[in-house]
Amino acid sequence: MKRILLLLLLAFISLKVMNAQSGKLSFKGYSGGMMLHTGYVSGSAFAYSDGVGNGGTARVSGMPVGIGGAVRFHFGEHLRVGSEGYSSSVYHGKYGSHYNVSWGGLLADYVREFGKISVFAGATAGGGGVKNLLLFDDGHDDFILENRSLYRKYTIMVLSPFLGMEYRLSDKLRLVLKADYLTAPVGRQDDFATGIRIYFGMSFYKM
Repeated sequence: MKRILLLLLLAFISLKVMNAQSGKLSFKGYSGGMMLHTGYVSGSAFAYSDGVGNGGTARVSGMPVGIGGAVRFHFGEHLRVGSEGYSSSVYHGKYGSHYNVSWGGLLADYVREFGKISVFAGATAGGGGVKNLLLFDDGHDDFILENRSLYRKYTIMVLSPFLGMEYRLSDKLRLVLKADYLTAPVGRQDDFATGIRIYFGMSFYKM
């Protein structure tokens, strides 16, 4: 049911964009590029246990670092649809625990141009995976198995609203600045970290 709601949301955004068009939604070209990102993300506090009654609580939080990219197909003056995918990692905690989320999906956005600057807003719906390695003791440079650690791996469905701007350097090249808020409406776990990510990179145009 939630998957259907996500698809309906994307369809609603697309219909709203199409209603705002002043002309036919003819194919205008495509654009795509790569972006780096950072920001700040944090998850809920969660309990962990060694299975015999010993444990505590932990929380994933920190500044993520990652890379990814997007491709967009342009229709009319304002509608763009395409796909994007990213990988984002956070090192956190006293002993250097490692959290990673990788995701991708279909996107739709609405763009307006103001001279050399374009502003856009939209959303991406898709799926991804989370890997979370929690370390509760100092690691050692040896080949001895560590006992005080916890590893989690699971899949999620994602919905990521975003907004951003582009600066036109030429007809074929633009600088991109974007912010999003990655959510997991299906399959969310307590250690899933949400927050604002800031993206910066370049996009190449073929119009």
